[in-house]
Amino acid sequence: MTPGSNLPLEAVRVTVEVAAPVRLDVSGLLLAADGKVRSDADFVFYNQPSGPGVAHRSGGGAGPDSVTVDTGALPPDIERVVVTASPDAAGQTFQGIEPTATVRQADTGAVIATFTPPQLGTETALVVVEVYRRGGAWKVRAVGQGYADGLAGIATDFGVSVDEEPASPAARPAAPAPPPPAPVSPPVTVPPPAPAPTGPAPAAPPAAPAPAAAGTGKINLDKGRVSLQKNQTVSLVKHGKPLLAQVKMGLGWEPAFRGRDIDLDASVIAYGPQRNHIDSCYFGRLSILGGAIRHSGDNLTGEGAGDDEVITVDLGRLPAEATGLVFTVNSFTGQKFTEVAKAYCRLIDAATGEELVRFDLTGAEPQTGVMMAKLIRQFSGEWEMTAMGDFVKSRTVRGMVKPGADAL
Repeated sequence: MTPGSNLPLEAVRVTVEVAAPVRLDVSGLLLAADGKVRSDADFVFYNQPSGPGVAHRSGGGAGPDSVTVDTGALPPDIERVVVTASPDAAGQTFQGIEPTATVRQADTGAVIATFTPPQLGTETALVVVEVYRRGGAWKVRAVGQGYADGLAGIATDFGVSVDEEPASPAARPAAPAPPPPAPVSPPVTVPPPAPAPTGPAPAAPPAAPAPAAAGTGKINLDKGRVSLQKNQTVSLVKHGKPLLAQVKMGLGWEPAFRGRDIDLDASVIAYGPQRNHIDSCYFGRLSILGGAIRHSGDNLTGEGAGDDEVITVDLGRLPAEATGLVFTVNSFTGQKFTEVAKAYCRLIDAATGEELVRFDLTGAEPQTGVMMAKLIRQFSGEWEMTAMGDFVKSRTVRGMVKPGADAL
């Protein structure tokens, strides 16, 4: 398998073994529709080897650890089981270590698939594969998403209280010791200096995006579709009324070289008024903020006309604390944007299918991430969209959180 690819599962019970030249800690997390564990009991690992429908087996150092998933025994509110791995030795990274996941039929041992995440470096933990439900059927997806802050970073992302993890009296002093503060934002920041006549010194949702285009004035949607250039802004207002319906952000790309696949991942990061990270919606987390933001799923090649991935945003249902959205595209497999042609994003009225705003990425840099556009809620309640086209060195949405906050 390759990163992002998936296969249907015919077997009800599957076992995922993760092997490497060094000993690994392997675990499984049972996730509900919100992408979080329901409680710490949904974290299955060497010190808590069983959960509803999921079991951990230690290889004892002589063989690989494994996680067995019985899809028939999973609770109905569990939609995904992610299998993670981290080196047993404290502080060790995956540099030079190629872990391989083998997915087997649990009852017969027959191999269903294998997956080796490519191009690993400073990662100290991985989400290796996930078993997930789609349309009533179960599938397995190769993920390979790395974390630089160990198993604690993964556990925190999925809602596990890592500071309460039971200690092992014998071995395994590894990853979850001090949970690192991965989120971008401090609890409160000093309010900006404010002689603004707009009322009670709010925490400044960044109403004027940093590098706004000079001399363009405020464009709105009254004259039909708007084509933006880098750093230009359009106010999502039509006939004097703010657009607060469902919109779709379609993102598309084509390989620059014939015959090559380009596996890019579109995501959106939601921020609060202090530029604090609220949540991220991407191929591994298809719905956030109570369903107000939804992702269409992963496209593995970029081939074919039309949008490759679509993110639907219900502007009217977004919680009040969500004041900024940054739409990003990452090359999960490490291909640079100099290998990509015709990358674009376009905002569509979900009800009518009408294209409202389009931004074509005209330049490219040899990087693995790009911030395409941002939507910012104004004090008046209307939203503004700004074309960005800023490149970042990051293969995953996790690495885009801080650059996105800085760009608001």
